[in-house]
Amino acid sequence: MAKKATLPPGISLRAGAKVIMKPQDFARRGIHPEQVSRMVKRGDLVRVGRGRYVLPKAHYSENFGLALVAAAIPEAIVCMLSALRFHGIGTQAPHEVWIAVKKGATRPRLDYPPVRVAIFSDPAFSFGMERHVIDTTPVRIYSAAKTVADCFKFRNKIGLDVALEALREGLRAKKFGREELWKAAKICRVTTVIRPYLEAI
Repeated sequence: MAKKATLPPGISLRAGAKVIMKPQDFARRGIHPEQVSRMVKRGDLVRVGRGRYVLPKAHYSENFGLALVAAAIPEAIVCMLSALRFHGIGTQAPHEVWIAVKKGATRPRLDYPPVRVAIFSDPAFSFGMERHVIDTTPVRIYSAAKTVADCFKFRNKIGLDVALEALREGLRAKKFGREELWKAAKICRVTTVIRPYLEAI
């Protein structure tokens, strides 16, 4: 019979419990780093990346990778292909988590999951940012309209076909309206690029 995992006080699988735990979460409960290491060796905790742990029986959503990135880089904003996936727009299934960081900030590095970093300047960095909760972790993600505008802005990186698919699918599924998209296009300075495609739909 398998041995039941013994968890320290304050850590459980109860409904609503924090899914991704960091060193400060253990410290607040008086749990020493050496004890955390022993829990990982026993299989009571799973290390999913530097400074991030989960319980072995925890349940995750399909967007768990976004939560893992947000837990490690809370100032980043999920963008472009990863944001399209989150909003259910198009057919892209990126193997990396696309994130935006503000120009001048230290370029983040992450051991897991892999990330693709895009540099944004204000006001494009701040505009259209939404706050979501994924697997109990706060995650910053661009709105659907801002994401499509960004795809046109970075069309040389992701492909014009991806941006066009996102435009068509987003409008068809009513993920955003034309006015909302136009505001985002102005902020991203892609109105000239997007106008003929928008008028053709």
